[in-house]
Amino acid sequence: MVDNRPLYLGPRIKRLRRELGLTQQAMAEDLEISPSYVALLERNQRPLTAPLLLRLARTYKLDMEDLAAEDGEDYAQRIGEVLRDPIFADIDLPALEIADLATNFPGVSEALLRLHGAYLREQQALAEQRVPGAEEAADPVAEARRFVARQRNHFPELDARAEALAGEIAEAGGTAEFLRKRGLRVRFLPPEVLVDSIRRYDRHNEQLLIDDTLSAESRAYQLAIHVAYTVMRADISRIVRAETFASQTAATLVRRALGGYVAAALLMPYDRFARAAESRRYDVEALSRLFGTSFEQTAHRLTTLGRPGQEGVPFFFIRVDEAGNVSKRLDGAGFPFAAHGGGCPLWSVHSVFRTPGEVVTQWLELPGGERFFSIARTVTAGGGRAGQPRIHRAIALACAAEHAPQLVYGAGLDPRSVAATPIGVTCRLCHRAACPARAAPPIGREILPDDYRRAAEPFTLGES
Repeated sequence: MVDNRPLYLGPRIKRLRRELGLTQQAMAEDLEISPSYVALLERNQRPLTAPLLLRLARTYKLDMEDLAAEDGEDYAQRIGEVLRDPIFADIDLPALEIADLATNFPGVSEALLRLHGAYLREQQALAEQRVPGAEEAADPVAEARRFVARQRNHFPELDARAEALAGEIAEAGGTAEFLRKRGLRVRFLPPEVLVDSIRRYDRHNEQLLIDDTLSAESRAYQLAIHVAYTVMRADISRIVRAETFASQTAATLVRRALGGYVAAALLMPYDRFARAAESRRYDVEALSRLFGTSFEQTAHRLTTLGRPGQEGVPFFFIRVDEAGNVSKRLDGAGFPFAAHGGGCPLWSVHSVFRTPGEVVTQWLELPGGERFFSIARTVTAGGGRAGQPRIHRAIALACAAEHAPQLVYGAGLDPRSVAATPIGVTCRLCHRAACPARAAPPIGREILPDDYRRAAEPFTLGES
């Protein structure tokens, strides 16, 4: 018996055209039909006739049997399996409607399959947590970061107490003299005496011992961190005790973060620093010279300016090494960041290692159209004497594009019209097809074969 059913192969024709690297116009010329007819075929609004099927096979040297295999039946089977999910149990879904959807609306069918796949992955991720807090317990670093992010990296009680204490330190003639008046002697000693420490508190002799090869900024910070852990110990402990952490390690990391917060607040008291940041238009290098702090310390402090009525530009902060490992991250400014996997190599924070010490600015645009402005520069730790290794890292501050004109780096530029670098959060979550820097295909996108055409990008992606 002859099968007279019309043959709809829209998705297969579109996929073939993309594999061959052809436009609809080019395919139309090859098949001696109009481009509009190719478009109708691809949308399943016209059936593929037998003569046209033969012409396709001859023109592109294809196997007729493989070409004629129906996508609709495959879609119908896959959609049928998806719709048996318990979440659809109360919906009447006749097989005929499923077949019509698969045959006549292949794009909607693919969207449904992709969405259900994402739903299953999310369910699996939730199931693997097993008990509340399991994910945090497995990753205390992530838990500590989430705690700081929930507070928007601003702790008003610590800032207020540190600001008052900074006044007392200034009146005493500096941190070392302040500590001396409290009965503590500060000594700067060679590294070999400190035995692999850069700071050590000798309780027995009431001495604070500090590596004498540290830079001036690092010496000041180590003095300030000791004040944080002693004079303001109760203030820090009060915040840590008020929160329930999944592990002691997470609590320790939070305590360390709060200690660093206090040290920065002592070196850069809130009111004076916030006014200086505004008047200097967030010039990180100028501010670091003004307060005697490092570029990184200053950039970090800029992320903490959340006092009501005296807020600064909201920044996102990240520090990475040359391998792309994130060693510090402060969430803010609405900038999304992948919890796992590498970042986007098109972001300049990963390339500033080629221009050490130079501030590099960049306008960024995410796939959803959100725009940001980034300031990136390398920073160095370690060194100070022969044989001591130096650790080179890169840091970046990013703010929403509309705040960029407030910065000395973005003065005179219109955030709405300036050209921006298209980046993604991470390759697995970025659906930009034309990206030569892509390291992995995006989740849920079909990868097309390259039998007939090899694009400049690592992967040729199917239609969204």
